[in-house]
Amino acid sequence: MPIVECVPNFSEGRRKDVIEKIAAAVRAVSGARLLGYEADADHNRSVFTLAGEPQPVMEAAFRMCRTAAGLIDLNQHQGEHPRMGATDVIPFIPISGITMADCVNYAGQLGARIGTELQIPVFLYGDAARSEARRNLADVRKGEFEALRDEIGREPSRKPDFGPERIHPTAGATAVGARFFLIAYNVNLQSTDLKLAKRIAKAIREKDGGMPAVKAMGFELKAENCVQISMNLVDYRRTSPAQAYQRIAELAGEAGVDVRNSEVVGLLPQDAMDVCAKQLQGAGNDANTRNGFVIRQLKLTDFDPAEQVIELKLSQGDRMERFHYLKGISEFAADLASAAPTPGGGAAAAVLGTTGIALGEMVGNLTIGKKKYAEVEAQVKAAMERLTPCREQMLAMFEKDAAAFDGFGEAGKLPKDTDEQKAARAEAMQKALKGATLSPDATAELGIRALREVNAIAKVGNKHAISDCGCGALSLFACINAAVLNIYINLPGIKDDEFRKKYQARAESYEKEARELLEGTLKVVRAAIGT
Repeated sequence: MPIVECVPNFSEGRRKDVIEKIAAAVRAVSGARLLGYEADADHNRSVFTLAGEPQPVMEAAFRMCRTAAGLIDLNQHQGEHPRMGATDVIPFIPISGITMADCVNYAGQLGARIGTELQIPVFLYGDAARSEARRNLADVRKGEFEALRDEIGREPSRKPDFGPERIHPTAGATAVGARFFLIAYNVNLQSTDLKLAKRIAKAIREKDGGMPAVKAMGFELKAENCVQISMNLVDYRRTSPAQAYQRIAELAGEAGVDVRNSEVVGLLPQDAMDVCAKQLQGAGNDANTRNGFVIRQLKLTDFDPAEQVIELKLSQGDRMERFHYLKGISEFAADLASAAPTPGGGAAAAVLGTTGIALGEMVGNLTIGKKKYAEVEAQVKAAMERLTPCREQMLAMFEKDAAAFDGFGEAGKLPKDTDEQKAARAEAMQKALKGATLSPDATAELGIRALREVNAIAKVGNKHAISDCGCGALSLFACINAAVLNIYINLPGIKDDEFRKKYQARAESYEKEARELLEGTLKVVRAAIGT
């Protein structure tokens, strides 16, 4: 089956609702798989990656372009990255079963449709360019939206390959092309010296006599309090991320500046990681080892090989389609792993508890209706009637925990310039601390109630699934103890002695009963499975 990759770039990196509507345009096309997207607020740009058979991918790319044209106004757009269109660029990249010539053909087909149906001027670039002057995307985009607005229809060199000889009033113009794998790679410096970043960018980019197949610009990232060398590595076989990183580190070092970290925006092929590992003299017979080595050596931030190495991402696609719920779990895990304060331990406790409850329910459902367990069916049903409502209640604790944490954060932001303000802030923080204690207390209490029922089901439930009661009990035990830790961390800051003593005692009680219930459940499980 022929597979093509398409990596459209859109001039929007701040409005999540707009970005999600563009993503929805891909998901609506059967046969086109959205592998992911990256949105950058400083650049005000998002990069999408989709793959699949050529026709569905082309259809998806067209719908994305149409959606963007209705939602993005270039007259209002501001960002660090150069741009000329709402849909700025759409490249096709061969993955398997197709050639570069095929991708050139796809670019022509899509460009013609965008020009005709959307009345957006289209310029072919890269391997799809019809003249050498348009091979380089930077040359096509020279002057950006504002210059094109003035020059299309007047300058012969600005005549588009498809569409009207006038700029679209809001969506600008779009470049459609075919190319080899392009790796969007950024290196951040421990510095706010923009001149240094621009000097390094000039020193490494090919057009100024630097490294082959490198396009680079220096940017200031105000939100990160640093500067960045942002690169497009248009052929990693000529200059890899490892080689670019080493050269930037060398040039920055000469100015007494260290590299803070680096990042890959979007996806890259496994071969690129292997090339980097070899150049960095990393050992390893398997891809996981090599990838881990490269991540450490290049100080790659937020890089997940399963999500960003294209072959690994594609191989997971079928699994994600079969086990559709894994996508939600994966997204939650990514949020949990991030530096954001929420979700945190309280949310994780709620998920653990929900999992434990569901496992107990599963054993109950595998018991009810079985002739062998007819004598205990009423007993199991009674336990299930008490257990099942706990599942949604426990999941709701996820949101309650986040709300409690946010309340504490808001209290901490209150002004404290005057004595009156200080007193009001202190009172608000005490109230928030109590709220942040009540939430995990409710989680722990609910977990104990659920664990009692899982224990009851384990004693009489289907022996062929009894290990799942053990797993459920362990999950609930972890949930309860995680909640207890969140109680304990808040108590020292609470000045109300009566409140503090009450919830200290409750936390100790939860710990004790949870331990007893877990040990009792595991004893039953181990006896049933003969260990």
